[in-house]
Amino acid sequence: MRIITLNEETRVGLKKELLKRSPSHYGQYEETVNAILKDVQSRGDAALFEYTLRFDHFAHTPDTLLVGREEIEEAYRQVDPALVEVIRHAAQNIQAFHAKQLRNSWFDAREDGTILGMKIQPIERAGVYVPGGKAAYPSSLLMNVIPAKVAGVRDILITTPCNAQGKVNPGTLVAADIAGADRIYKVGGAQAIAAMAFGTESIPKVDKITGPGNIFVALAKRAVYGHVSIDSVAGPSEILVLADETANPKYVASDLLSQAEHDELASAILITTSLDLVHAVSDWIEHLVPQMERSAILRKSLDQYGFILLAKDRKDAIDAANEIASEHLEILMKDPFDVMTRIRNAGAIFLGESSCEPLGDYFAGPNHILPTNGTARFFSPLNVDDFQKKTSIISYSREALERVHREIELFALSEGLGAHANSIQARFEKEEEIDCNSQVDHIGQKIKQNCG
Repeated sequence: MRIITLNEETRVGLKKELLKRSPSHYGQYEETVNAILKDVQSRGDAALFEYTLRFDHFAHTPDTLLVGREEIEEAYRQVDPALVEVIRHAAQNIQAFHAKQLRNSWFDAREDGTILGMKIQPIERAGVYVPGGKAAYPSSLLMNVIPAKVAGVRDILITTPCNAQGKVNPGTLVAADIAGADRIYKVGGAQAIAAMAFGTESIPKVDKITGPGNIFVALAKRAVYGHVSIDSVAGPSEILVLADETANPKYVASDLLSQAEHDELASAILITTSLDLVHAVSDWIEHLVPQMERSAILRKSLDQYGFILLAKDRKDAIDAANEIASEHLEILMKDPFDVMTRIRNAGAIFLGESSCEPLGDYFAGPNHILPTNGTARFFSPLNVDDFQKKTSIISYSREALERVHREIELFALSEGLGAHANSIQARFEKEEEIDCNSQVDHIGQKIKQNCG
């Protein structure tokens, strides 16, 4: 990991380095992705089957695309029963947390004859992408499906790659069953995103696509946005640890490695005011990396996007953390709750040495689908609202409209929209036409009066 003293120049350089990991910087794959999307949109299942054979080496037929109940039962037999119980426990925590986010429709009826409100209802169908193979994460499946269930989505389907034998990761199937997914299709990659966005003979079009994936999946999601809604275009994982001289250097090093092991583009950053901690954490990282199963990935990740930043004081450290706006932010300082109140930008905040990042990844309940690449400045974690749509409700009695109709007409005419004004006036002056010129003159006189 590179050790850097924080200043204005190094902050700018760091942001440029981190932004290189964005999917926006991988335009060389866009042509391939767009070709796949158009092919699936045009040829449906036939294209899906061809891409599955090419990339996953399995020859689909219409009868093999959908996971059957017997395959799910087989998965339960393959997964350690203790792990099944852990998945169930995690699912309960996730459900309980997201249930608190649920909002209901509301209406405000006033004595003046107006009724205003918001009708809140779930989207009809959600599609969740789940990576397969070595990157199979049942925890991410729970984080996507359960908020949709809490929101009341009636039809939740999953797409996930199969292996050359047509089998899906058993942990994925168990998690999908526990979370309450309605259907699971054995298809992955950009072609799966296309199927959910446009629909095929076997896979229905969805209203929203969520879930992580590789660069092809990320670019495909970005390309179909507008045909359907998406959660976000997620970049590689990242962690930032804010620590002072009270932090345990072994804990800090271990937590940095917990995210760096995801892939070579993952980012791990320590910001501290303690030079002693800088050296201690650096030593622990050198000690721990060779012991890890994914040591090769860890080494590349840390060499490219691992940083230890030395700040002059706590304010400087907090300012840098807000500027980076990390996906995961751990606070290992004297008063973590006080520091937390000063954090404006972060996907998820972990307070104190017992609240390490994997707690949020797997078990605590808050969603681990988080904004990356600095987008925590304006994006939020995946939540129940992502699976609901809101419709405004407006009702005025004739008496209520009569009290304000001239104000509305005046506003409409000031924008040159006479038909808007007429729509209001027609309800009160049926035989009288609107004299637009005189009304505009009247507006001018009102402006002169108001301006003196």
